[in-house]
Amino acid sequence: MELRTQFSSFNFECGTDEAGRGCLAGPVTAAAVILPLDYSNGALNDSKQLSKKKRDLLKTVIESEAIAFAFAHIYENDIDTINILNASIKAMHVSISKLKVPPNFIIVDGNKFKPYQSIPHKTIIKGDRKYLNIAAASILAKTRRDAYMEKIHQEYPMYNWKQNKGYPTKEHRAAIQKYGITKYHRKSFRLLPEQYRLDL
Repeated sequence: MELRTQFSSFNFECGTDEAGRGCLAGPVTAAAVILPLDYSNGALNDSKQLSKKKRDLLKTVIESEAIAFAFAHIYENDIDTINILNASIKAMHVSISKLKVPPNFIIVDGNKFKPYQSIPHKTIIKGDRKYLNIAAASILAKTRRDAYMEKIHQEYPMYNWKQNKGYPTKEHRAAIQKYGITKYHRKSFRLLPEQYRLDL
């Protein structure tokens, strides 16, 4: 199915999405993107449906062709303090606040959002597979977060974040069991299955 450019008839509708909600380590990252009204790009899709190579290529295209784009990381301490849902929404709000053109309508991937200023918004389940601006935001959020995880991998290579990006893979959990946790781990998450005990 071909993705639609946007949901509303406003000139500056922004799509927003996040990446990294289910990870055990690293930030949750959101992006916001405003595309031209007549924008089309057949390659754009939900970032989870694309290879890393395609995402990296599309990131460059989106950033050169968007009217405005921005992203924001919300880090582990915030996630542990306000919980992952609130941190995800905060990341979206911060990314929207950084757009060089203020949006006059916001569409959000998923079904949870809090009003941002007095701008009207609409939550859309699987919005990253329906609207180009949300798909573009999903690609920017994912590529920006992946780059951050590859950077902190250098500091703690034993967790192999360059590969697993902080998600709860068997390998990541085995490393947590062996080496303990780092400053980048989310203490409020269940880092190991019940049968293992972790002294925090």
